[in-house]
Amino acid sequence: MSDPVVSFRETVLEKSSRTVMSKFPNKHNRLYFEGRPLEEGLAEAIDDGCIGPHDDPKVRSKVLAEEFGWDKDLAKKIWCFGPETTGPNMVVDMCKGVQYLNEIKDSVVVAFQWATKEGALAEENMLGIAFEVCDVLLHADAIHRGGVQVIPTARRVMYAAQLTAKPHLLEPVYLVEIQAPKGALGGMYSVLNQKQGHVFEEIRWPGTPLYNIKAYLPVIESFGFSGTLRAATSGQAFPQAVFDHWEMLDIDLQEVGSQAGTIVANTRKSKGLKEQITPLSESEDKS
Repeated sequence: MSDPVVSFRETVLEKSSRTVMSKFPNKHNRLYFEGRPLEEGLAEAIDDGCIGPHDDPKVRSKVLAEEFGWDKDLAKKIWCFGPETTGPNMVVDMCKGVQYLNEIKDSVVVAFQWATKEGALAEENMLGIAFEVCDVLLHADAIHRGGVQVIPTARRVMYAAQLTAKPHLLEPVYLVEIQAPKGALGGMYSVLNQKQGHVFEEIRWPGTPLYNIKAYLPVIESFGFSGTLRAATSGQAFPQAVFDHWEMLDIDLQEVGSQAGTIVANTRKSKGLKEQITPLSESEDKS
């Protein structure tokens, strides 16, 4: 039996350190992209359905301008959301005066849906990333800018934009509610500490010896939690867990032996991918 699988999310922490470029296989066209994190609370607003692809563009641009500090004209240039056309990532057109841009738009959108579904780190869904189309150089002849040429190039340049924007992993976190008598609290805290849980609320139920404890518990640490808790409290503590939020892994991906790096390596291995993340030189064409 294999280990239980936990889904993670890939995000970025800052704007791309430089504009990345990728050439079409036929060398006639070039795409220039940058990646950046979405403003705080925007990804959650998209997930909750407050902002989405089906909104009126004028209403959406007003909300983005007033609540998230977007430029109103820029807010009208969102090409799409993804993955699955409704996810908390987007492509924004930053180009000015580029010819034939609309002809490759649909192909870029397809590549974006693919890239956000399978990110560069471990082919997990992306979350909270805005890809900016900075510039596009296109051949005058339509035969040289077909979808077969555009899609793999656009996907590759988005991966490069992600890798230059300080990529990071988000882990899922459970909200755990535990009912236990006072005598079982010591064992319960011990198990939560062992599983990297974090208690944020402890309330005693009036007129009873029971306490209601709320804690955050990383999903990756939750396997076997219920059994361990019962064993440590002689069966007196009863946990209930539900998904609550995504949380940034503290340790940097680049650190040797870091938790985030280990998770990326293990996830790639379980999916049959190469152990090393695709190097930037293969995602971006520098020449």
